[in-house]
Amino acid sequence: MDSVAKDAVSKIDMSRVPDNLVFGLDIGTRSVVGTVGYKDSTTGFVVVAQVAQEHDTRAMIDGQIHDIGAVAQTIEKIHLKLEALTGRKFHDVCIAAAGRVLKTVEATADMHFNGETVVTKDHVYSLNMLGVEKAYDALREETREDGMQFYCVGYSVKQYFQNDYPISNLEGHKSTDIRTELIATFLPDEVVDGLYAAVERAGLYVANLTLEPIAAINVAIPEKFRLLNIALVDVGAGTSDISITRDGSIVAYGMIPAAGDEVTETVARTYLTDFTEADRMKCASTYSEEVDYHDIMGLPQKIASEELISSVEETVRRITKSVSDRITELNGGKSVSAIFVVGGGGKICGFTKSLAEYQGIAEERVALRGKEVLGNVTFLQRDINVDSLLVTPIGICLNYYEQKNNFIFVNVNGERIKLYDNNKLTIMDAAMQMGFPNEQLFPRRGKAITYYVDGEKRMQRGEAGEAAVIHINGKETGINTLIASNDKIEIEPSTTGKAAELTIGRLPEFKSTLSFVFNGRKVNSARFVLANGELVSEFYEVKDGDRIKVLDYYTLRQVLELMDIIKYSNLTVNNMPADMDTKVYDNFTIQCDVEEQIPIEYIGNASIVQETGQSASGLAADEEADVRQAFFAHPEIPEEGMAGELQDSADGEAGEPHNQEMMGEGMPEGGSRDMSITVNGEPVVLKNKENYILVDVLDFYPVDTAVAHGDHLEVEVDGELCDFTHPLRPGANVRIEWVD
Repeated sequence: MDSVAKDAVSKIDMSRVPDNLVFGLDIGTRSVVGTVGYKDSTTGFVVVAQVAQEHDTRAMIDGQIHDIGAVAQTIEKIHLKLEALTGRKFHDVCIAAAGRVLKTVEATADMHFNGETVVTKDHVYSLNMLGVEKAYDALREETREDGMQFYCVGYSVKQYFQNDYPISNLEGHKSTDIRTELIATFLPDEVVDGLYAAVERAGLYVANLTLEPIAAINVAIPEKFRLLNIALVDVGAGTSDISITRDGSIVAYGMIPAAGDEVTETVARTYLTDFTEADRMKCASTYSEEVDYHDIMGLPQKIASEELISSVEETVRRITKSVSDRITELNGGKSVSAIFVVGGGGKICGFTKSLAEYQGIAEERVALRGKEVLGNVTFLQRDINVDSLLVTPIGICLNYYEQKNNFIFVNVNGERIKLYDNNKLTIMDAAMQMGFPNEQLFPRRGKAITYYVDGEKRMQRGEAGEAAVIHINGKETGINTLIASNDKIEIEPSTTGKAAELTIGRLPEFKSTLSFVFNGRKVNSARFVLANGELVSEFYEVKDGDRIKVLDYYTLRQVLELMDIIKYSNLTVNNMPADMDTKVYDNFTIQCDVEEQIPIEYIGNASIVQETGQSASGLAADEEADVRQAFFAHPEIPEEGMAGELQDSADGEAGEPHNQEMMGEGMPEGGSRDMSITVNGEPVVLKNKENYILVDVLDFYPVDTAVAHGDHLEVEVDGELCDFTHPLRPGANVRIEWVD
């Protein structure tokens, strides 16, 4: 501990100082100012100790760190001095960034409550963070093409709204809807990265990051003045940071990369000194009538302060014109009502006067702000010169209480990345920040099949793959797990599932059957299916873009051909004369005199092939055989003795009926009888058969089956649903009706 530190320790009474102190660093182009203090509810902010240290070299230029190691050494010196002065250990520090390449984005965010809710501090914080995130998303979209990465270094609320009414403070009010309009500020990653690297190399952790003009304005322009159109200019060594207030809010931020160093360089060139000596001369001219110095030859020199000020007048006017132009631009093309100037660079004689001239406002409306704006600040350390140099360092500490924000570093798959900490960061945020493909975070389905069934578009999804395997600090976890600084995250990409597979047999429509009655015999068969106009079997694999048509009818040609009937006569469908193109729908009845038929043992294995090599249905012989085998393998046979059943004789000629009675040609005269029944409430008499089944009703009762009058025919005997092969008894009550 050096002698200066020992003397300082004896001057600070730490007995009544609370344990939780805020450590703030104003890392400037020429010097670094460290402040330690705390916020007191009665007296305002209390500065416990403050130390300033100039860089040994020009480690920073225009607010940008050029030599991280040199800046880290300066920070470390201040860190050690403040610990010696206070007897406390500091690990966390608040910092501010200059507005170099500053980006500002306006955003609006709102929250809705289910019923009136008392707005809490957490609600307000969440609302503001939502606005910051929206601003961040908008900026990322804007800068997507140039590839630049920006980070939020602060925000200012322009206006709160309670149920659409403007209000200055939402906390404590009852509301169903709250809204914020804010302006968020962003800097390029190289600016922020340099600051973090220097602080971490000095053995500290960044607890809060803000923007220098935000820190300065919170001290220099209290809220009661923000109804006025005022500009604050923080003139440092490398940059002049600007902020504008109007209508009670901060409405704009900006900067120019010109400030005190330009004046110092002019002094060095004019009086042939090194940069450090010139900077000392510049500062001395603000409080002494004469300035002593040594030139590069080592010779002692002396000049009047007025002479030095005159030599830099042109430089000062160039800087103030740039500042004035930027103020006008940020203020919507017009001058502001007043300008407050803080920072060491603005102390050069003539700066405020020149700025007033360029803005076109009275000279007294442009003024340095120092001791008069620090009325609510108490200094425990003696011999501190209270002036405009202290505004920004104290504002950095105060910002910790107002807008605690931070960037954290995590490791994802071996890559170190930085994230803006909004207290709810998850592994998903880290993965997206590093550019991890979003589709590799979640299970990926195999390729889907899009197809059409009877004109209706459908999709068969592929199988789901395995989700990404995620570990945080060695433990398996989920994608929405919250993360903290220095977490080590490992992400194993998700997998893609099996591509979609679908066969015709799996279509719901294919499972249904189409039934018809042929000469009294009920035949059940699967429906015909066309894929892209071609007849396919149930094993056909549906392909992407296929157009499937499940036919709900057969043509009469298809029925006869598939029943292997070669010659026939007296052909009717539902007791009406029919041709080969007549459509046979579900439960239709077909009757004909079979004159020639392929023997039963060949059904399903042979087909009628015309001279073209195709059957009458348009299928090749081998294709038709497959269809027959699939569709007619197991026809249902009605009860024994039922009239009209088809039967072939193994020892007779092919196609000749074994028994005319079985073919429905007629019945022995002695076996016929009449039967009285009721159909749809009307008496009907059935004739010329010994036994009757329901299909016989169609011969004696008019039912229009040539044209479908609904989805299907519903038949019922004595209150029970049945099909057309159901046997009938005298007095049966029959209902036959088209239904949807």
